[in-house]
Amino acid sequence: MGTAITVDAKGKFIVPDDPIIPCIAGDGIGPDIWNAGKPVLDCAVAKAYGGRRRIEWLPVRAGEDCWKETGEFVPEATKEAITKYRVAIKGPLSTPVGKGFRSVNVMLRQMYDLYACVRPVSHIPGVPSPVIHPDDVNMVIFRENTEDLYAGVEWDHDTPEAERVIALIKELGKNVRPHSAIGIKPISEFGSKRLVRMAIQYAIDHKLPNVTLVHKGNIMKFTEGAFRQHGYDVAKEEFAAQTVVEAEAASAPGKLVIKDRIADAMFQEALIRPEQYSVLATPNLNGDYISDALAAQVGGLGLAPGVNMSEKLAFFEATHGTAPSLAGKDRANPGSLILSGALMLEHIGWKEAATRIYKAVNTAIARRAVTEDLAAQMTDARTVGCTEFGEIITKLL
Repeated sequence: MGTAITVDAKGKFIVPDDPIIPCIAGDGIGPDIWNAGKPVLDCAVAKAYGGRRRIEWLPVRAGEDCWKETGEFVPEATKEAITKYRVAIKGPLSTPVGKGFRSVNVMLRQMYDLYACVRPVSHIPGVPSPVIHPDDVNMVIFRENTEDLYAGVEWDHDTPEAERVIALIKELGKNVRPHSAIGIKPISEFGSKRLVRMAIQYAIDHKLPNVTLVHKGNIMKFTEGAFRQHGYDVAKEEFAAQTVVEAEAASAPGKLVIKDRIADAMFQEALIRPEQYSVLATPNLNGDYISDALAAQVGGLGLAPGVNMSEKLAFFEATHGTAPSLAGKDRANPGSLILSGALMLEHIGWKEAATRIYKAVNTAIARRAVTEDLAAQMTDARTVGCTEFGEIITKLL
């Protein structure tokens, strides 16, 4: 039947040997990659712990397909399961562009206050890359998940609401072109500090050398500029003994260096000096851009894991889209979901199982039997389907 993960008085997860973990297959290629990835996770756990541990999967529903059948994007049973069991995993969920409902992914993040999107990015040997030295990329991005333009405070052009906001802005001495759509960009001290706090603690726990605040504070001085300042403040107020600012780093060897970069400059740094960066802390929109760009440097989103989380709940996910043109055709790459599953196993303390998955994925790619997205970039690869790729990884665990 399985047992729920609980939390002790200090906020630490207490994980039983048979945790119940809700899973959402997702839309589009979601069922394809879940059916290929789930056996990998189960086998890794079984082999790592000799059958002593196992995951009790609890299938729940969300997304566009769910809405078409039930009239709800996130049914109450799904909400209750995620709240109760604290750790969940999902495939991609559909997000219409320019019309229809807001992103279900954003909805879930805000519903559970999953304020940090954490994306580790590193190169797997053998994966094609557009850069010369992809192995120099080894970063973890902490993206604020609940504020910024993604907070969804916006109004369409020529609506009464947009006209009222434009009129108010004019009263306050600023000008906005008539007939404009309006979006509001909230960035708070509370939201910024808790995101940077998590990034700094992660860097300390993993003995990493630096945390970089990525912002556009030279232009948006009171939003992104504030994010930068709040980041430095939390480092000084709460981690003074362990951190040092970049200008003083030479005089404090061994301390975690806190630095910042303008967002557009950071894209250049990621290309020409990636080895100088280990953890990035960013507002929402910057993090969306930079995490996808870094994933492209190491081979693309098909092998990019991620998690949306708070101290109380973690929702692991495939970081790519639903690719509806590939749905049901056994052509998708399940790697992102599989590696997100490994990240989930690490999160609950089952590192031995996670390590088996990382090694098996590396070996599978080195043998060059890969899904079509990777094979298209290789000269001597054998193209396999989604299911077979999962089976190859499973045999290598």
